[in-house]
Amino acid sequence: MTLETMSDVGFTPAVVSRESGASGIVLVCEHASNFIPDAFGDLGLSRGARDSHIAWDPGALGVARHLSDLLDAPLVAGGVSRLIYDCNRPPEAPDAMPMRSEAFDVKGNIELSAAARAARVAQVYTPFSTALSQVLDASEARVMITIHSFTPIYLGQSRPVEIGVLHDADARLGDAMLAHASAHTDLKTERNQPYGPEDGVTHTLKEHGIKRGLLNVMLELRNDLIATQDAQRAMAEMLTPWLCASVAATIEAQS
Repeated sequence: MTLETMSDVGFTPAVVSRESGASGIVLVCEHASNFIPDAFGDLGLSRGARDSHIAWDPGALGVARHLSDLLDAPLVAGGVSRLIYDCNRPPEAPDAMPMRSEAFDVKGNIELSAAARAARVAQVYTPFSTALSQVLDASEARVMITIHSFTPIYLGQSRPVEIGVLHDADARLGDAMLAHASAHTDLKTERNQPYGPEDGVTHTLKEHGIKRGLLNVMLELRNDLIATQDAQRAMAEMLTPWLCASVAATIEAQS
């Protein structure tokens, strides 16, 4: 079942593609979908809000899919809007089921009971996390890369950064990417921007990358740069040699 064919009678928390990819890299796109099953209603949000960046990471899945093809890497993508459950947050995080996202109150998430929160963990987070663990183990991965996008204007403030290279305590791959950035892109690239570990955005890196000792990095791509299929393909084509050079340099440095 793909993201495009999910029906309202059920949903798939994790969509896995290219499972037999042989690159040693696993790609993750936690915020791939803005799908909200009928059982959850509209969460008190307009259609415009549910289609906007508060519900998902526009363009990120397209880039991730192209990277998966170019790198021959498995891809684990979220199948449900992060407004239902943000799979890049642990169950205890208040914003795992956000009551407010940017300027929008998410009324359907306000005053959720403990039982309702536990049900969403069981329905979305646990199967997504399990699927990612299984892919990482089966592929004997050495590298995990998560793909995200961000809005160029947030709460009325412009964001000049165009690519964010994010990491938590393990900065090995992030350091290499920043060191190789100028050879691969003219886009404004910064460390831990527009978010960083202090914003709680590195859960997947810590839970699935650092705990396994994998090289890991989270890429934040400004969504106006990947708004079309052609732009998503071009971004992936630019990122591929950059990622390969950075991974190779990191592995060589370790050995």
